Order: sequence, then C-alpha cells, then structure tokens
Amino acid sequence: MIKIKNLDKYYINGEMKLHALKDITFSIEKGEFVAIMGSSGSGKSTMMNILGCLDHTFEGEYILDAIEVSKLKDEELSKIRNKKIGFVFQSFNLLSKLSALENVELPLLYSGVHHKERTKKAKAVLEKVGLGDRLDHKPNELSGGQRQRVAIARALVNEPAIILADEPTGNLDSTSEKEIMQLFKELNEQGKTIIIVTHEPEVGKACKRVIRFKDGQVIEDVKSI
Repeated sequence: MIKIKNLDKYYINGEMKLHALKDITFSIEKGEFVAIMGSSGSGKSTMMNILGCLDHTFEGEYILDAIEVSKLKDEELSKIRNKKIGFVFQSFNLLSKLSALENVELPLLYSGVHHKERTKKAKAVLEKVGLGDRLDHKPNELSGGQRQRVAIARALVNEPAIILADEPTGNLDSTSEKEIMQLFKELNEQGKTIIIVTHEPEVGKACKRVIRFKDGQVIEDVKSI
C-alpha cells in the first residue's frame, strides 16, 4: 500500500538548511493499523504531510497504492488526496453551518457525485460510525466524540485506500478517546488501512504497529503480538 525508500526532507531557512527527515525507509501493507509516534520536532508531522500528499518536495521514493507520488503535479496530488486518502484531524475541521450529513457529503461533492447518491453514501457511513440518529445535527450540537465520528465518516465516504489521522484523540476526554480508538479498531478489522500520527502512549498501544521517530529518523518499528 505504501512504500517509503531512502526519503530525505530538507527545510531551507535563509542560509540554514535543516535536515528534517533522514534516509527514511519503511513499508505499510494493506490492512495494517499503524501509529507514527515521536515527540515534538521528531519528524512525525513532516512525515504525515508527505504521506498525505500535502508535501511532495522531498528526495527519495514514495509509492502510494502503486502510484509514485514524487512525480505528480499539484493537480494530480489533489486528486490523489481526495480519492486515496481519508483525513481525520485533531480539531475535527467540520464546517459549523453544515449538518453532520452535509459535512460528510463534502468529499463526494468535490468528486462530482450526484446529490441523491451523495446523501445515500453519507447516511450509510454515519450509520456505520453510530450517528444514524444525528444526521441533521450541526457540530455545536454534538459532543467532541460525536464530532470526531462525523470527521471519521467524512474520511470514509470516498472509500479511500488509507485513513490518515493526525492526533485524532487530542481534543477528547478519556472516555471519548477509548470510543474513537475502538471505532478505528473495528474499521481496521473490516479491512481499512489506518495510520495514526500521535504522541499519546495509550493511542500507540491500541495500534498493531508503532513506527517511532526521533531527530528525523526512525528509531523503532515494532509490531504488537
């Protein structure tokens, strides 16, 4: 599903050249449940931006679902993001004036899916994440855990190759965190490839594999038994 080989990332700041990622190599197979972990400044967020096709100014190889990302133009990268990757963010990134159903429909709208089909698919994924009775509720009428479920439904609606979640439990209480991680576990058991970028040990423990970054390098890559 994902192949990263000899990847280097540099940031230029005036005359300074910061080596943010150093010769990174790893693969993620279809159906894996992976945590990318590390402290602030470790390189995990930079790695997430590359995995999410938000940044393609790097050296080395990145192949996503048989597509070589480094050779794509901006317009092609945008299509890849919409079709191949479902994003889940710490701050939910829901539009406050739209209902849960309308928020989930947005990726389908951008893909040009007809209104009736959009509504049908959005309802189905909201029911899948346990929010079939909250379709018309706006974000401010939902709890933090429910908002994150809407965000996960939005990430799922285009049937992407991978779900990429950035600190998805960072704004949640401990009960909601457990519920969201249980949802990710169930989605993974149904065959979804899930990558979670996090600094929280409990989230890492819930995943089946941990890739740990420090100072721009992978220092540990461990699968749980």
